[in-house]
Amino acid sequence: MKHAKRLPSLMLGASLLAASLPSWAVVDSQGGPAVMQLNLQTPVTQIASQIYSIHNLMLGICLVIFIAVFGVMFYSILKHRKSVGHKAASFHESTSVEIAWTIVPFIIVIAMALPATRTVVAMKDTSNADITIKATGMQWKWGYDYLKGDGEGISFLSTLSTPRSQVGAPGVAPTEARGDNYLLEVDNEVVVPLNKKVRIITTANDVIHSWTVPAFGVKQDAIPGYVRDTWFKAEKLGTYRGQCVELCGKEHAFMPIVVKVVSEADYKVWVDGKKKEMAAKADDPNKVWTVDELKQRGEKVYAANCVACHQATGKGVPGAFPALDGSAVVNGPKAGQEAILLNGKNGMPAWKATLSDTEIAAVITYTRNSWSNKAAENIVQPAEVLAARK
Repeated sequence: MKHAKRLPSLMLGASLLAASLPSWAVVDSQGGPAVMQLNLQTPVTQIASQIYSIHNLMLGICLVIFIAVFGVMFYSILKHRKSVGHKAASFHESTSVEIAWTIVPFIIVIAMALPATRTVVAMKDTSNADITIKATGMQWKWGYDYLKGDGEGISFLSTLSTPRSQVGAPGVAPTEARGDNYLLEVDNEVVVPLNKKVRIITTANDVIHSWTVPAFGVKQDAIPGYVRDTWFKAEKLGTYRGQCVELCGKEHAFMPIVVKVVSEADYKVWVDGKKKEMAAKADDPNKVWTVDELKQRGEKVYAANCVACHQATGKGVPGAFPALDGSAVVNGPKAGQEAILLNGKNGMPAWKATLSDTEIAAVITYTRNSWSNKAAENIVQPAEVLAARK
């Protein structure tokens, strides 16, 4: 009776607790994986369609072989067992059987290899591309440079945009409900036009990454010191999502790939807007900034490019990434820090190709005036960075 009286109270408490927690319902990701997905993603390129067909063909052939082999085996076990009077045959070889088990597998292998070979050859044909984009993998983001075709000259970094409040931390639960595209969303999408052949050149700044978009049938490793390439021609408008699929360090799960396929007219609008945006960001390196102005700008640059390795606290990751809080480099002569940011060092990429003089000056100034740092040379102007480049 006592337990029966407590039941409504327990149910009410559970309901209130559930209502106070964020919703963790999982739904299909737009252009990404689906809930309870059992097969490949829906293809939107010819190559992906061929891969899908070959995949199904291979499964069908394997299923037929499985049924045939185990069917014969179980039939033989049941119909020729000793309990029904059968006696084991005694023979050493059978020329007919040996010919059969050589020729039949050979025919099956050829039937599987021909369509696969045609598709692999087509996957490697990157000639006559309408647009060429370089994708550079780095810990842990992607850098994109439009090298040829409409949009030539556009360059940007693409970083995970899922808030850390949705991710949580070791021993710390997320404080915000996870979105539909959790860990598959970025601040800058790759934008390409419909029905245009896009060549992707891959390389990396630090370790091996891999540029992969399942709906395109594309997976190409990005290797430091090497240039690899692949291509796709999207035949359907939409947003498509992928990830780095090469284990590349502790933030490996946090470098997604998002490609937006738009009409040719919308692509031209995007190109014009992106070039205007880049021009607006190209600050005059001769402008003189105050410390507070540089710190404010530098905090944003740090959050977008440095926080994954050096952490928001500046403490770094022991044994992997050095701390900036109390660093001898940060608190020492500014020329040394300028050289490291421009040219890179150890696992740190060279930022001179992706950050402007003003951005580099701002982030240096920010680190020299943050946490416990009290550098004597506490401000770096863009003109100094420009001079250090030469």
